[in-house]
Amino acid sequence: MTARSGEITVTAPDGLGEIVPGTDLAVVVADLMDLMDGDVVVVTSKIVSKAEGRIRPSDDASYEQAFADETIRVVARRGMTRIVRNRLGLVMAAAGIDRSNVEAGTIVLLPADPDATARTLRERLAELAGVNVGVVVTDTAGRAWRDGQTDIAIGVAGLTPAEVFAGSVDSYGNPLAVTLPAVADEIAGAAELAQGKLGGRPLARVRGRADLVLPRGDHGPGAVSLQRGEGADLFGFGAREAVVTALATDETWWHVFGAAAASEEFTTALRRVFPDLQTTRLEEDLVEVQLAAPAPASVLRAVAVSHGWRPVEATPEAALVTSACFSPTRP
Repeated sequence: MTARSGEITVTAPDGLGEIVPGTDLAVVVADLMDLMDGDVVVVTSKIVSKAEGRIRPSDDASYEQAFADETIRVVARRGMTRIVRNRLGLVMAAAGIDRSNVEAGTIVLLPADPDATARTLRERLAELAGVNVGVVVTDTAGRAWRDGQTDIAIGVAGLTPAEVFAGSVDSYGNPLAVTLPAVADEIAGAAELAQGKLGGRPLARVRGRADLVLPRGDHGPGAVSLQRGEGADLFGFGAREAVVTALATDETWWHVFGAAAASEEFTTALRRVFPDLQTTRLEEDLVEVQLAAPAPASVLRAVAVSHGWRPVEATPEAALVTSACFSPTRP
C-alpha cells in the first residue's frame, strides 16, 4: 500500500459533451483525464443516471409515480418537503429525484445501483487506460442539524470508504473509540469544490490518497457500507413522524425505533409522561407499572413502542388503564 502523502490535488476537466443514454462513461473519463495508479475518479450521479437512461417526464403524475417507486418510507415531512429513505437505503429529500442540470420538462432519478456502476467503471478504466484507480459516484445531500448541502459518496469501488481508527491512540495517548472518518464522503466533497454546481464539470480526479485505493480485483464493500441499517440510527424519524408512528396501531415501521432500551431507561421515560407512575416489577424482560389515575392505554403503548417495548396484552385504543405490563420487542 502506498504511503499517505501530505498533499492532495483535485482536477475537474472542462470539455465534457452531453451525456445521453448509452454513453460509455469509461471512454469519456479516459479521454479527458490523465490517470495513474492510485488516483480516485469521481463522477456525479447525474451523468451516471443520464448514461443509464434514468430520465423521466416532470409532470405531476410522473413525478409522484417516480417518487413512490424510489421511496421505501417517509422519514420526515414539513409541508411540501419530504425526507425519505429511498430504495438505495439513502435518506434524502425527494428520494434523490433531481430537476437541476437536466433538460426542461424532465427529472433525473438516482442510478439503479451506484456501487455496481462504480465497479464497472473501475474495471473498464483498467481495460482502457491500464490503471488501478478508485471510483466514487457522488450526489448532493443535506445534513441533519446544519444548513446547506454537500456531496456524498453513493457509489464506491476499489476504495476504502472509511478509515477505522477505533483501538488506536492519538498523539496525546488518548484511546480512539469510535473515530471513523468517512473518507469516500470527504473525497466527494473535495471533488465538488473543483467541479462546481454550475461549472459543467461533473468529473474529477483526486490524487494523493493512493493509500486508500485497493488492489485490482478488490472492489471493497462499496458506499452501501456507510449506511446505517433501520433501527441503528438515533434519528430514524423526524419529530412529527416519530410521534405519529408510535401512536399508530400499524406496526410496519416500529422496528425503526431500534433495539429495546434498558428497563430503567424505559421506566424513566414513562415517568416523564406519567409522573405518578409506580414500578411494581422491574426486570430486563418485564416491566409492570401502576398509575394513581387512569391513563390512555394508547399513550402508554406509544412510549413503550418508541423505546423498543410493547404491551404484554393488547387493550382497546380508547381504554383507560391504571396498570400495564410491557416486554422488550423481539426480532
